[in-house]
Amino acid sequence: MIKQSTLFVWSVMALMSAQAFAAREEHTFEVSVDIPTLGFYVIPAESNWIHLQQTLPWNINTSTLGGLRKNFDVKHDTSAIEARLEAEPYLSNGRAEQNIYLRVSFNGRELNHDPQPREVVSAAEAMAGGRYALEIVPRVPVGGYQPGTYYGSVNLIFNAAAP
Repeated sequence: MIKQSTLFVWSVMALMSAQAFAAREEHTFEVSVDIPTLGFYVIPAESNWIHLQQTLPWNINTSTLGGLRKNFDVKHDTSAIEARLEAEPYLSNGRAEQNIYLRVSFNGRELNHDPQPREVVSAAEAMAGGRYALEIVPRVPVGGYQPGTYYGSVNLIFNAAAP
């Protein structure tokens, strides 16, 4: 009986010590969702890029700067969709004479920072809904591209056109 009790105690202690040294990992992460209104939306088709800095590709062999092309899913159930730029888009290294200006177009229609928005998706296209491209292409500066680190932003505003 003492032998069985001792064996039982040792078994329980072995199980408890295994629990004490068991590996454990915990992970906490955020989950979110942005559910657009069904009547009007203009959202990136791939959601993992818009909040991150985008790097335009430099081709060292041809000394040219590449552009950026991303798709947006759009829909408006009553009228066309308009867009405009909040400010002139350019990349800067701190020297105004070396700025690299950007050509921004949506659905093949070039945008500018004029306060008057431009129709980028017709009413028929908007009512059907679809996927349309945003393109950002650098304009070659007069003196060519100069070495340096350049930064900039593109502030794009979409509106539902008045019916």
